Amino acid sequence: MCRHLAYLGPAATLRSVIIDPPHGLYTQAWAPRRQGPGAINADGFGVGWYPAGDADPVRYRQAVPIWTDESFAEVAGVTRAGAVLAAIRNATPRTSHGPAAAAPFRHGRWLFSHNGAVNGWPESTAALAATLPAASLLELEARVDSALLWALVLHRLRQGLSPTEALVRTAEALCTAGVTGRFNFLLTDGRVIAATTAGHTLYYRQEPGRVTVASEPGDDEAGWTEIPRDGSLVTATPEQVSVTPLPVLSSVVAGLATAHEAPVIPDSRDPRMEGSQSVDLT
Repeated sequence: MCRHLAYLGPAATLRSVIIDPPHGLYTQAWAPRRQGPGAINADGFGVGWYPAGDADPVRYRQAVPIWTDESFAEVAGVTRAGAVLAAIRNATPRTSHGPAAAAPFRHGRWLFSHNGAVNGWPESTAALAATLPAASLLELEARVDSALLWALVLHRLRQGLSPTEALVRTAEALCTAGVTGRFNFLLTDGRVIAATTAGHTLYYRQEPGRVTVASEPGDDEAGWTEIPRDGSLVTATPEQVSVTPLPVLSSVVAGLATAHEAPVIPDSRDPRMEGSQSVDLT
């Protein structure tokens, strides 16, 4: 399934955005509070950020649970950025593993993440994939449903569509092709966040000069607003957040949890104290 977040605002350490919040993305790897299907997001993680003075982002991605990567915790404490997109992964069955399978996906100044799953992957997407140029398919970073969805969005960005238009047209293409699943998208160029909800939770918090859009609140402080999960389009900057209904997405939300995504009772012990062996990835 996954959990993800995007942040725009004053330069902050990656640690303060991802690790330090008591219920932030780091903790959501083993103890999400708003996640439906799945209870562990331990199939990898990734972070993309925009260094000061550089329009294009850099990434750090791994195929291990985020809590097992001590190097990331150290790097995150000294790396600052005013724009961040990060994700933790619960892999869709029959998708590939490895760092390349973890969001965020990148092209030029764009970063993208998908929280959800495509039902019937990969057979269900054959007709939709055929609508893409061959070059777009050859560029796929991994054999993953999220990577194909990113290729669909990127194809529309390359046609000159705005971030929100690219997400809307991708949603329409899913509907036309009869592809169902859960499709929470998160897209940024470091200046604006565009997002969708289709089957999973999404929240935002806007404070003076900053905005965070996340699968679930990172703390219990005031200011978090839940976005309707049955088909919404979100545009967010530090100055303004707009949420509009996107009915076409509600028509493609379908499917129950797969065996891999079925909720389980998490171990009450902090898995960071137990090592990755304590996590059931079956």
